[in-house]
Amino acid sequence: MRETRGLVLALVLAAPFLIGAAASSEPGSDTAFVLRDPDIVESSGLAVVGPWVITTNDSGDVGRVFTVHPGSGETVGVTSWTNDPVDVEALAPAGHDHVWVADTGDNRRTRDSVQVLRVPVGPGDDTVSPQTYDLVYPDGSHDAEALLAHPLTGRLYIVTKGVFSGTVYAAPARLRPDRPNRLRAVAPARAPGLVTDGAFLPGGGAVVLRTYTTAYVVRFPSWEPVTSGRLPAQEQGEGIAVRGAAALISSEGVRSTVLRVPLPQAARDADASGSPTWTALRWLRIVLGTPF
Repeated sequence: MRETRGLVLALVLAAPFLIGAAASSEPGSDTAFVLRDPDIVESSGLAVVGPWVITTNDSGDVGRVFTVHPGSGETVGVTSWTNDPVDVEALAPAGHDHVWVADTGDNRRTRDSVQVLRVPVGPGDDTVSPQTYDLVYPDGSHDAEALLAHPLTGRLYIVTKGVFSGTVYAAPARLRPDRPNRLRAVAPARAPGLVTDGAFLPGGGAVVLRTYTTAYVVRFPSWEPVTSGRLPAQEQGEGIAVRGAAALISSEGVRSTVLRVPLPQAARDADASGSPTWTALRWLRIVLGTPF
């Protein structure tokens, strides 16, 4: 979406924070791959699922996600669904060769509820009828472009796109398809400006949030800030996903370049600090027969 005025305003408002907090220089980066598919015109969200990178177009497209080979940048599969979404903005891993699709965009703040869908991904083209879950904010409508899924518990979090700072909302631990699922505000988003995407780090102890220009790392579950830094310039930076020790960042535009940005040591340390707790939880889920 072309929200130039909102972007300019957000940068002006966030400038004092950025000068003080983003003391690190712009990180080194390199090209991970180029999105070769001409049908990918506005890569609004990214997710890493197994060996694949998954992306989706911004609002205006039909319901579909693209499975991309991270070596060649070629699309190897497209999963479509018949019900057209309102405004898809983000993706998050959903385990077992699936992604969560966030139909959470609401520029005019008019939606009574937003939706998430669990969609299968992988090589080959397929048309599916995914389960849809309605989510309702406790305090009125919000625009949101970031969906997070904890890598071990699977719990979903939505980060709203506020001009000053968004809010993190937690979904219920188990979603119900037969009734609205009430979101709960858990923390302010520690990212001044317009949050366009986010992702958990592999250990589940930290989250990276991005705006058009800057990445912010926060601890989980305290949501306290760890570090921040400028992102490489992009046409309109939207998506972010974590793959290994680096973040992948995408931009709108046909045949756009996905960049690889190394995660700072502070981010990896924060993620590792939560690992013992989450490792124990993972093994408990395996023993109970409910691994995610």
